[in-house]
Amino acid sequence: MAQATMDKQKLDLDAVNRDLTQADAGQVVRWAIDTFRDRVVLSSSFGAQAAVMLHLVTKVVLDVPVIFIDTGYLFPETYTFAESLTKRLKLNLHVYQPLLSPARHEALYGRQWEQGPEQLDLYNQIRKVEPMRRALRRLRASAWLAGLRHEQTDHRAALRTVGLQDGLYKVHPILNWSASDVHEYLTRHDLPYHPLHDQGYRSIGDTHTTTAVTDDAHERAGRFHGLKQECGLHLPETAEESESRDASGL
Repeated sequence: MAQATMDKQKLDLDAVNRDLTQADAGQVVRWAIDTFRDRVVLSSSFGAQAAVMLHLVTKVVLDVPVIFIDTGYLFPETYTFAESLTKRLKLNLHVYQPLLSPARHEALYGRQWEQGPEQLDLYNQIRKVEPMRRALRRLRASAWLAGLRHEQTDHRAALRTVGLQDGLYKVHPILNWSASDVHEYLTRHDLPYHPLHDQGYRSIGDTHTTTAVTDDAHERAGRFHGLKQECGLHLPETAEESESRDASGL
């Protein structure tokens, strides 16, 4: 595996993914840190299983920047969970918020999450995607570590360990993990689930687009009222990026 910083124009994704085929999650994180050095960031929603990636990455580099997008509509428990994990794991936390306050947003656009899929997409662009783009730009990121897993959504099922999204490398150390793998890791390291997990909230986002689900339901069944699987943070932004992803099999 490559150990020196690479120019992103020269990174051969096919070769990289072949090299990482047998790598475990910790080795993938180490590869990303060795390859991109101080241009690596980690994103966290401080959702149900957030402690896994936060622990996994900060074991390798304690001060890796952790981006937390605060939409202004998160559960109170999410804010307290983020605070407790930040203190426990000594996170280098960078909180980014939308340019519009919740009150101003609703005055200008209404309750978009109640206005159908197109307005929900616009809501996600304003409150999630734009702050994330701003964070990645200000932190001068070349690579983005994310805790996506194949079994979560149709889009994630097609991802590879290392891919491209909007000109940035996207690295997925736990892509092949199952829910039981996540549970085993949390248990082994005495890490907590989100406080709402035991109340049936298996995937946790904004208060108005998150509901509890039964134990036998898909873990993301309680998101976005069944209208969509993704909020947009982990989708290509442009048609060109989408075509590149499809062509490369990501």
